Amino acid sequence: MTTKNIGFNPDIAISPGETLQEFVDSLAMTQVDLAKRTGLTTKTINEIIKGKAPITQETALKLESVFGTPASFWNNLEASYQETRARLQAEKDIEDETCIARLIPYPELARRGFVKPTSNVKEKVVNLRQFFGVASLKYIPDILPVAFRKHDKASSSHYALASWIRMGELLAGDIKTLDFNEKKLKEMITKFRELTMLEVDDFIPRLSALCASCGIALVIVQHLPKTFAHGATKWLHPNKAMIQLSTRYQYADIFWFSFFHELGHILLHSKKEAFAETGEKNKEEAEADQFASDYLIASTKYKNFISKNRFSRDSIIKFADEVGIDPGIVVGRLHHDQKIPWGGFQEMQRKFL
Repeated sequence: MTTKNIGFNPDIAISPGETLQEFVDSLAMTQVDLAKRTGLTTKTINEIIKGKAPITQETALKLESVFGTPASFWNNLEASYQETRARLQAEKDIEDETCIARLIPYPELARRGFVKPTSNVKEKVVNLRQFFGVASLKYIPDILPVAFRKHDKASSSHYALASWIRMGELLAGDIKTLDFNEKKLKEMITKFRELTMLEVDDFIPRLSALCASCGIALVIVQHLPKTFAHGATKWLHPNKAMIQLSTRYQYADIFWFSFFHELGHILLHSKKEAFAETGEKNKEEAEADQFASDYLIASTKYKNFISKNRFSRDSIIKFADEVGIDPGIVVGRLHHDQKIPWGGFQEMQRKFL
């Protein structure tokens, strides 16, 4: 017959001070008497009995001399008490964080392999802590403040956006890059533009390699509902940046605008800042938009083209050839600037997926 050791986890933490009080009472002693016998102050004895002060190893040795009980007895009482307190607090913390866990798209993270599948909300809290790399889900806004800025979509979710950006961080962390080189990156812009002429299967690996050679990890992360994000930029450390792009819209021209927009953040703005392209209007986002517009299509050439106010398939293709860019990007720009109706010449916009 075998005996199983079944762990017992009490639901309350009993202070060793209560046991000490029993010993004191059994010998008809007072706290003052015990203080005199141990050399401790009456205040210290009182705080131990009330559970406000711990029984230290030195105190345990003193109690061994007074009561004849091994110091290990008192040390074990204290250790068990502290462990129980910590466990009960940890359980309370998990319970408190379940309301946050419910705001995070856990099933989608599990489907993509970032967390283990589970329907237990407390297990979700533990798994999400590991996913975000935090001791508490309450700290998510502190480590990813970019996801908690004001959003122009009422139905947006800050925690969904934080989850999407975190997926990008984890994927980017596995990408090997050279140290960031601003001069080299600026020289690469012409090559980036040339890639717009290629099909998706061709330009993605080339673009990723060029970015890595400049110190940028390029990650494309499938869109998460309620994020409304086109892209994000974050410095993983001073010599490695991340450009994260979404698959929210399935057209190559939107992909390229988002890429150059994020590139603008890297070249124009502080390494201490992170950015998420969610439609928010501020100085930095406006500058990144302008950067993308100007580098994709030179401002003077574009103004000359639209001044003629003659937009046809042939004229768009001719202009795209002149500036060396995919015609779909020209169509997208004309849509954005309301020079042609939405949906006009849509057949010229290549699908990203």
